[in-house]
Amino acid sequence: MTVEGQNDIDGVLNTGRVVARVRDAMLDAVEPGMTTAELDKLGEQLLEQYGARSAPRVTYDFPGATCISVNEEAAHGIPGQRVIQAGDVVNVDVSAELDGYFADTGGTTVVPPGSTLKTRLCHATRLALKRALGEARAGAPINRIGKAIQHTAKSHRFKVIKNLAGHGIGRTLHEEPEDIVGYYDRRDTRRLQLGQVIAIEPFLSTRSTLVTEAEDGWTLVGHPDNLSAQYEHTLIITKGAPIIATLSEKRG
Repeated sequence: MTVEGQNDIDGVLNTGRVVARVRDAMLDAVEPGMTTAELDKLGEQLLEQYGARSAPRVTYDFPGATCISVNEEAAHGIPGQRVIQAGDVVNVDVSAELDGYFADTGGTTVVPPGSTLKTRLCHATRLALKRALGEARAGAPINRIGKAIQHTAKSHRFKVIKNLAGHGIGRTLHEEPEDIVGYYDRRDTRRLQLGQVIAIEPFLSTRSTLVTEAEDGWTLVGHPDNLSAQYEHTLIITKGAPIIATLSEKRG
């Protein structure tokens, strides 16, 4: 989607504000002993409270209101009876539609007690997103986003999951430009356009560079010993710094 006026900007920002609040509430609620279904129920209730609809449910008939991925699960984890344990790496991905506009966001937390490795993984992934955002401006090559993510991963001794990517968003959950990958692809000659709405979401991991679909038909998993982290923002491209729709009211 390319915004055409203030109404479009406000629509994206309003939806972004909702998914950011839900993301933060869910991450704050994570604790040992709860199931991923219980965590998803909180997200579902909050989306309903804000008048928003779960985007994966509306778009793909996904079994949950949100995606919750734990440890070896990198993305699209179905909420269910998996019990969250101390030390788990838990990713929450929240996307929704409100008044015809979509926004998408995600974050990762480590259930105490953590470890140096898990702390570094989350720090590096957040930093990768920050540096990718710094490349997102009108006229810039899209592959500079992937280059920033890949450089950050390498400098922190982590890998990039190559078959997960960011995407355009706005009037639907997934739009052009598709496949905003987390690595440098010299063959990608696309450039960002003024007013484009995109979601950037680096996936950094400890050992896997590719994920595969689990038997449930949804969850994307790496090596059984792999850990990954994902952070995601929806943003509007400008001539300068992007307008970030999904900033945390608490975390930034």
